[in-house]
Amino acid sequence: MISGLLIMGGLGILCGAGLALASKIFYVYVDPKVEAVTGALPGANCGGCGKPGCGANAEAIVKGTASPSSCVAGGPDIAAEIAAIMGVKLEAREPDIARPGCTYGTLDADLKYLYDGVMDCRAAALLGGGSKVCPVGCLGLGTCVRACPFGALTMGPDHLPVVNSERCTGCGTCERACPKGIITLTSNSRRIQAEYTTDECTAPCQRACPSGIDIPEYIHAISEKKFGEAVRIIKESNPFPLVCGRICVHPCEFDCRRNLVDNAVAINPLKRFVADYEMQSGQRIHVPRAPETGKRVAVIGGGAEGLTAAYYLNRLGHESTVYEGTDRLGGLLNSGLPENRLPRRALEWEIDGILDAGVKANLNQKLGKDFTIDSLLKDGNSAVFVATGGWDTHMAERGGDLKILPGVQLLVDFLLKHRQGANPVTGRNVVILGGGKAALEAAGLCLRSGSQKVYLVSRKSRERTGYSHEEIGNAEKEGVLFLFESALTKMAGKGGELTQAAIRSIRAQSQEEVTLDVDTIMIGAGRFPELIYIPRTEEEAKEGWETLSPYPGPFATEDIGIFRPGEAGSDYKAVVEAIGAGRRAANSVHRFLTGKDVSAPPTMIRKSTRVLTLDKLEPLSTTPRQEMPELSPEERVGNPSAEIALGFSEEQAVKEAGRCLQCGLICYSRLQSAKRIEHSA
Repeated sequence: MISGLLIMGGLGILCGAGLALASKIFYVYVDPKVEAVTGALPGANCGGCGKPGCGANAEAIVKGTASPSSCVAGGPDIAAEIAAIMGVKLEAREPDIARPGCTYGTLDADLKYLYDGVMDCRAAALLGGGSKVCPVGCLGLGTCVRACPFGALTMGPDHLPVVNSERCTGCGTCERACPKGIITLTSNSRRIQAEYTTDECTAPCQRACPSGIDIPEYIHAISEKKFGEAVRIIKESNPFPLVCGRICVHPCEFDCRRNLVDNAVAINPLKRFVADYEMQSGQRIHVPRAPETGKRVAVIGGGAEGLTAAYYLNRLGHESTVYEGTDRLGGLLNSGLPENRLPRRALEWEIDGILDAGVKANLNQKLGKDFTIDSLLKDGNSAVFVATGGWDTHMAERGGDLKILPGVQLLVDFLLKHRQGANPVTGRNVVILGGGKAALEAAGLCLRSGSQKVYLVSRKSRERTGYSHEEIGNAEKEGVLFLFESALTKMAGKGGELTQAAIRSIRAQSQEEVTLDVDTIMIGAGRFPELIYIPRTEEEAKEGWETLSPYPGPFATEDIGIFRPGEAGSDYKAVVEAIGAGRRAANSVHRFLTGKDVSAPPTMIRKSTRVLTLDKLEPLSTTPRQEMPELSPEERVGNPSAEIALGFSEEQAVKEAGRCLQCGLICYSRLQSAKRIEHSA
């Protein structure tokens, strides 16, 4: 008996010693901070932070590779608690929210077949992409609802997900669970940067809008008398709804599907109605601003494009300042349009609104005289965006010899000075872009005036330039170097001097690019570019600068090169296109400042993109378009400066909004009822 107890006691002591030894050998240190942060996290393991669970996120936070606010499910209170544990300052974070991107459920959309399989969207998508004819339509089986760890999603009666904005944390679980990419995360910043793509549900009017406004969404808001909400939706893409509501050539209305029934929806007058509503209310409606980034950006040019870029840079969290060469903002909007077409009060309201949002403006500041691009970069700006308009805006200032861009001059100026008997300045190494026969003449003059190398760059092939074989041969004998089917893609320099230019081949499937040492670029063809100037990225060139090109919009005829040929169009069309270019320039600058690639989404819908659509509709009841009230002829004679178009009344606006078919890619309201999902943004 005693021996048994001794044996058992000895085994116990031996096992205890072994465990004690093992605990020393296999001991794993757990940082108390990791334990504290793990305890503060909600424990949902949703993966919204990008880590495999809350424990992994806690370790990343303590290591400094993740922010204390990286837990999207926890909200600001948990972020503040974690920041206190870490002893760091909490960085503000813009909230995300889930947003379904389909308008019509399986009860209303056209179907290829009736699905009777596993009730999971991922399984249904394996069978020909799902039961819907629309390739980007919601399958309605609720996979996203079941995946949400916070109960923020429910399925509506139309078999579409409905988001509870109070519960949604923006964790992205639903987005990852959806096999069709129908439900996505959105935020104010994401919507400002949005481009329409081939993998989302878009209406013809949206795709036709040069500034990218979500037209069905704001018209739906008008139909529900949510006029302030309609203004906010418009301003996510266009900060000039009053201006565009009066002068836009509204290509959206030409593509409106209502044309297949009777007449297009009065899209532009509806935009004007809600913009007038904002002005008459006296209350500014702005897109909410993202948290401060601490970055400063200078915008040169106070026209429609420059003001638009500055507004959206401000909304994206940057400090933006406009430098305008005249004594007032607005550019051609201020001087090129009659009062009865665009009243000054309307333009001034919108310009004041942009300044009210936080954009700063310095007037009577001329580039090359009062400041330079280099001085702006040295003054603490992280980027400089040039939006000074077409070359014609500089022709009026031809009394002086201001250097608009470092090393860049007009070919026509060079030739004019030469013919007047002057000796125009030429650099040692010159690049001439386009210009036809005048470019050949200028190339020869440069070489005879002392230039060592002259490159003539043309987007066209050797055979299509219009030069004869004899002209090319003679120029080559003189020393001209031809670069056919090529475009200027980047410039670089130091201070006020140009030092390098990158030339890329634009031939199909060719990415060949050469960097040339140049000090002069002559522009013979093409429009004045939208350019972004940034500090040089190379270590050995910290004092210098280089250029980035904003990504081209969906209507650009050329994708490659700085001086891209522009399309002829009316002044009114130019305004809305400039607004779209300004927003995309702001997006490009923001992408650069946040370390992202400056490029358009690869699936962005372009002018040449073929998109699934309809050329006929089922029979629908016709509804007459609301007529715009106007001044009588007698009133026009009595007050020639009075605005002719008076704008819709509220009753007219709501009736007209009700005519909208609320189109999707191929779906539309067959019952003429604006049936929409409830989602918050």
